[in-house]
Amino acid sequence: MTDVTKPTSTFSWSGKKEFFMAQAQVAVILAIAHLGNTFPNSYPRNDNHDPRMFWIMNGCLAVGAVLTLKHEESRSGRVQLLSRAQTEEWKGWMQWAFIMYHYYRVYYVYNEIRLFVSAYVWMTGFGNFLYFDKKKDFSVERMVSMWLRINYFPLLLSFFLDVPLELYYVVPLHTAGFFVTMATCYICQKLEDQAGLSYWKSRVGGIAICVMVHLVFYETSMVDTLKLFSDEYHFRFQSDKYSALVGIISGLFWKKFTLYMQWAYANVEKEETAAKWLQRFAGFFCLYFWWYGFGYMQDKFIYNPVHPYVFWLGVAGWLLLRNSSKYLCELHSTLLEFFGRITLETYVLQFHVFMCNNVQHIPVVIPGATADGSLVLKTANMLLCGCIFVGLAVWARKVTVTTQETVVDLWQSICQSAGYGGAAGGGYQKQLSSNLEVEKLVKQSPPTAAANTEQV
Repeated sequence: MTDVTKPTSTFSWSGKKEFFMAQAQVAVILAIAHLGNTFPNSYPRNDNHDPRMFWIMNGCLAVGAVLTLKHEESRSGRVQLLSRAQTEEWKGWMQWAFIMYHYYRVYYVYNEIRLFVSAYVWMTGFGNFLYFDKKKDFSVERMVSMWLRINYFPLLLSFFLDVPLELYYVVPLHTAGFFVTMATCYICQKLEDQAGLSYWKSRVGGIAICVMVHLVFYETSMVDTLKLFSDEYHFRFQSDKYSALVGIISGLFWKKFTLYMQWAYANVEKEETAAKWLQRFAGFFCLYFWWYGFGYMQDKFIYNPVHPYVFWLGVAGWLLLRNSSKYLCELHSTLLEFFGRITLETYVLQFHVFMCNNVQHIPVVIPGATADGSLVLKTANMLLCGCIFVGLAVWARKVTVTTQETVVDLWQSICQSAGYGGAAGGGYQKQLSSNLEVEKLVKQSPPTAAANTEQV
């Protein structure tokens, strides 16, 4: 009788060292954030109201963007609509305006900032729909990975600095948008695989269910259940109740948009001139219609109720103008791309390092840079705090990504040791190698693959 020995699987976590080193660095970052948030020399942020400096700083960013423009011609000859670099660029300049809006208290651009926040949430629905629709990856690893990337650092800041999570309201908006998109795509896939529906019927069916759930929740008294968490969440989720959903629908039709782009711009020598200028006119019209119809409203209590239904005009207008030629699709600013890669970290750290006392005060690091100090000293103080702030954000992003990767590797190792599939393991180093391959693929891939990345 043959003795058959059942193979055993031993637990091995190759990313353990990197994980604990990352947590040590996180502790240092949290300590610096605490020092910044409780900085003794400061003055109320309302005393820093300065629209002139707001526009000067945005003008400086525009100059920097022009000086760092980079043209990368597509190797495949295809027109890459909303590439990864362009997405990061978009996030970068919106985040800059968002932070300067907070710093200089420019109240009259409130509606534009609301539009920018909705554009961020739109990207969550859009990017994740393209990912799930192509990869069909509904694994626990994907959920854990994305949850950690979005929530890990903000939750630590909220806990150790003893600030309400509502301060970082964009974080739960992105988290909800991710899971709504994942659930929608999962339903779509089940309708195709188990109900035998065609691609389009299954996608339309799944999204129709998503639309119905949104309507039943947000357009009835059920939305008031959000008040059980806080009034702030009640307001914020209603302001962006359809942002991720519109992103999902945009993702569904993205291949159609891409086909149009190939027809209009793939042949540089024979670009469809009429289509190009019609597209630009449509983009300008969308932006103008948003502004003339709604954006001009100075009373935010009048604008806020209509915002969820009209924000898409601004998003569509920008995308139509920004991608109105092959050259523009291949052009991006590396400076704005850099800022776009650290939007999550700059978003949460602005409240405690660039500003302080939970965004209510302006820190005074340089003597004399007080509310009634000279413009030169106040600008120098802002730039010094800004350098510390951006450097800390870059560092925070690095250790957060390391935490994300090593925790996912831990989960895979646990699954492998428990016998739940050999593909679960792979090790931290293998994951790093895989991520490098993904980065190479993103740079060379067509639009749909380039968008299959996390949007935060």
